[in-house]
Amino acid sequence: MYCLKCGKENPDDAQVCSSCSSPLGQAPEKIIVKTSVFAIASFILALLSGFFLCFSIIFQEPGRGENLTILILWLIMSLAAIILGVISLIQIGLSAGRVVATGFAVIGTALPFFVFLLMILIAILKPPRRTDYRMVCGMNLSGIGKAMRIYANDYEDEFPRAGGRNTAWGPTVVFDAVDRFSAFGLSADGSGGQASISSSLYLLVKYTEATPKLFICKGDSGATKFKISDYPNVTGKELKDFWDFGPIPQKHCSYSYHMPYGLYPLTKSSEHGMAVAADRNPWIMSPAADAKVFSLFKPDLPPTFPGTAKQARYGNAITHKGDGQNVLFMDSHVDFEKRPYCGIDDDNIYTHLPQGLGHSQLGEPPVPFISQPGHRKDSLLVHDPPPGARRK
Repeated sequence: MYCLKCGKENPDDAQVCSSCSSPLGQAPEKIIVKTSVFAIASFILALLSGFFLCFSIIFQEPGRGENLTILILWLIMSLAAIILGVISLIQIGLSAGRVVATGFAVIGTALPFFVFLLMILIAILKPPRRTDYRMVCGMNLSGIGKAMRIYANDYEDEFPRAGGRNTAWGPTVVFDAVDRFSAFGLSADGSGGQASISSSLYLLVKYTEATPKLFICKGDSGATKFKISDYPNVTGKELKDFWDFGPIPQKHCSYSYHMPYGLYPLTKSSEHGMAVAADRNPWIMSPAADAKVFSLFKPDLPPTFPGTAKQARYGNAITHKGDGQNVLFMDSHVDFEKRPYCGIDDDNIYTHLPQGLGHSQLGEPPVPFISQPGHRKDSLLVHDPPPGARRK
């Protein structure tokens, strides 16, 4: 005789089941099947922890403190999901079929581990954050600052300035010329001619062994490292043989430089608060974007200027999405400045003051190949515009 409850075979004359002690020959009592609350809770917590962590990794750019908070919250939810999942599996195993939801319990227990592996994969494949580009950019400027010090030590405390005694700002004449006279169109006595901003910076590649990679910020779209192989018409030359970053140097130099031509070039004796180099000037067109509209910029230094934070940030470099700019100062330190008026006496490093008049935080936007600093403490960091570019 078989037990109707557990299915165990018993002798024909047995009255009760030898396995489960149920009366034989009678219909078993109705079994009530329940879903494990622990299994459902484990499943929900596992899903929430997964969505929470993936969303944070993909869409957020938290700082270190926020990263730690996210990790702690994910860890708490994941441990709770695992513990509840294990409890529910034990409960289901001991219930003799009265408690179900094994699938939910297994998913709740295993999902946190898969999420952790997915988190590692996303972190590897995800493009670098803006803060990563910002850090590399700052390191580049720091390297440029060291190269400038080396150059100044070798050239009577003068910072790099291409051309001759009174060379003007303009496109380099021949970047692969045999000598500087041909490169910049100089007269026989070394006067006259024109040279780009980037050609002054290229002197660091030519004479201090700085690498072209040092002059590229990864956040500056449209800019690539200068490589001789990109110009097949140039043969038999090395980097030290050139006078600029190629025929279109704007594509191979991401940084602006204090005006080296005219009355106020930098020397080692310049004040420490002077800005030497920084990300591209937002008021001059670049390979990445058109020049900004100057009328939309307003400083937020009360009480002189009632500008909003948004209006003030509009004056920042384009390279770092308007968050600010990396700036190299005369004392060789580099800071990420959240406002462009970070020079001496809150001087705006991207504008100039004609004859020293006006507000230093505001100034006037530079006109390519024309503008000059208004006085010796007036920082004016500019880059070369693309061929045919016009300022708005």
